[in-house]
Amino acid sequence: MKKLTRHKLAFTIALIITLILLGGTGYLLYSLSLLTGIENILRIIVSIVLVIIFIVLLLLGIRFLNKYKKAKLAIVLIIMLIFAGTEIFASYMIGTVYGTIKKVSHNDEYTTHSASLITLKTNKAESLDDIDDDKLGVLADETSIEGSIIPKEVINKKSLNNKTENYDSYISMIDALKAGDINYIFLPTNYTIMFGSMEGYEDLSTTTKVIYTQTKKVKKEKQDTNNTKPITEPFTVLLMGVDSESEGIGNSSFNGDSLMVITFNPKNLTTTILSIPRDSYVPIACFPNQRKNKITHAAWKGEECMQKTIENFLDIDIDYYVKINFKGVVQLVDTLGGVDIDVPYNLCEQNSNRQWGKNTVYIEQGKQTLNGEQALAFSRNRHPNPSMCSSKWTSYTSNDFIRGQHQQEVVMALLNKFKSVNNLNTVQKLLDTISNNMNTNMSTAQILSLYNVFKDISTKNKGGDMADLLGMQRLYLNGHDARIIDYGGTNLSLYNYVLYDSSIKAVSNAMKENLGEKTVKHPKKFSFNINNPYEEIIIGKNETSGDSLTLLPSFIGKSLSYVNSFCGSNGIKVNVKGSGTGNVISQSVPAGANVEDVKSITVTLSGSTVNTQKPNKPTTNDDDKNDKEDDKTDTDVKEPEPDPLPGTPGDTDQPQN
Repeated sequence: MKKLTRHKLAFTIALIITLILLGGTGYLLYSLSLLTGIENILRIIVSIVLVIIFIVLLLLGIRFLNKYKKAKLAIVLIIMLIFAGTEIFASYMIGTVYGTIKKVSHNDEYTTHSASLITLKTNKAESLDDIDDDKLGVLADETSIEGSIIPKEVINKKSLNNKTENYDSYISMIDALKAGDINYIFLPTNYTIMFGSMEGYEDLSTTTKVIYTQTKKVKKEKQDTNNTKPITEPFTVLLMGVDSESEGIGNSSFNGDSLMVITFNPKNLTTTILSIPRDSYVPIACFPNQRKNKITHAAWKGEECMQKTIENFLDIDIDYYVKINFKGVVQLVDTLGGVDIDVPYNLCEQNSNRQWGKNTVYIEQGKQTLNGEQALAFSRNRHPNPSMCSSKWTSYTSNDFIRGQHQQEVVMALLNKFKSVNNLNTVQKLLDTISNNMNTNMSTAQILSLYNVFKDISTKNKGGDMADLLGMQRLYLNGHDARIIDYGGTNLSLYNYVLYDSSIKAVSNAMKENLGEKTVKHPKKFSFNINNPYEEIIIGKNETSGDSLTLLPSFIGKSLSYVNSFCGSNGIKVNVKGSGTGNVISQSVPAGANVEDVKSITVTLSGSTVNTQKPNKPTTNDDDKNDKEDDKTDTDVKEPEPDPLPGTPGDTDQPQN
């Protein structure tokens, strides 16, 4: 030891460099240990080699320091520094990748909610100090985070003396604000995205402004999930598009405008992909009694509600979900240098900020490389926009299914682009984009295990198209248009896409077959000739049988016996108002409501002395309050709000196709 320390300066330098090398080696060994399931044998070999190199360099350093061979010692120390630097850089890159995966993995215990105090732009108030003693609109539902809990926390935290006015839904609050009945209301922070596409609410971004915003992290309820399944087994993924005004995916509320269900069998590399129309009329898992509604409304209750809703009506288990912010898609595509798409027709669409005018995105027909804004516009477009663009850009027919196909094409184009990424700078940008704009309920270990799947795909893919390699089978949910009174919810007349039972069953069977849960017999007949080119069979598209929807008819002018007959066969209790004995002149539940939502109805017959004038103030309704509704006529579109679903938006969207 004395020999080693007799040259104090050399010993000190050698000791410092040795400690740096020790730290670098330990850091890299730790980083490698994080990559569970990835190249296990290779990681073990690399780890052993690292330890051997460290020991060899350490022994050489000791030897040359002991004999004090300056030149050789200097060379060894330089090698140590270079090797340590390489280890630290490699550890940093591994740590960055692992950190991104951990951030994307939605295995944390909290969800972020955000609510804002809103007023009209004509209001001079700019902060909480300017609102005086005006009432503040909140949701009556005290369990609503954005509508009630956060607002009350703001009032307490800021020591506001303002009283609150309770409303049954966000829609009724917005209506009250627009009518001047109240000056300030609390809404989810991304309210302009949530409601901006609804008829009558398109101008929210230009007519309202935010006074104050507060976020809150809430501990998630423990969910019973089956996502412990290894990636080596067939699995199902739900892709959910999140529409937002800014990048990031922190807020819990989102629109269910883009929904894709993918089943993947890693054993034989086969895939099914289904785009679910946003207006599909299905039982919503988290609504009372699973009341049917547009599937897009399930998103308002969170990803768990959306996942359970889809599981229920498709009769499958969804192992994982992935939430993607549309804003992130723009950056992702641009980072990859664009995506190659064969655009079927000229089109125009809003940009990622939902802006027209000088910001309108135009895409010409033909094979081309789309940038981020164009790829998003192509994915969003579902109908022409003749009021915004000239005939050059609006001469086509589209619908929600075609939009779903476009979204699938963009997904596959992105996968094709990912194959060719080999630049560290590009990888870093991709990781940043993904970490900010995506999350999933996959565990970090499960995401890492996808490496082996992609490795298998890359090995078998010799530069071909990913869709061909993955044996892509497109599925289709067929249905028909219907306008249905959202009775028991918003009480608005809504456009819905009612799915055929046979189409749902065909799609479900195809998914189960790919997952190895069921064997389905397919027709073996195949014909082809030059005049009749082969057309891809899309499962579910031509199915048109089975539909359980029954709408309440108008009873006006009908006899009481007719009312009793119809209601009796549909389990609806009939109440008669007044002493009339003629035909029906009014009904408490409007025509067009789903009979499944109607428990009782009150009708008024002609000849009655009862005053059938509308009340000035709407009343709420449940099974024992229906008698109070008899003075509503079937011509009303917007009824009182019985048993409302706080926070559930109402809209009068036009048909998607």
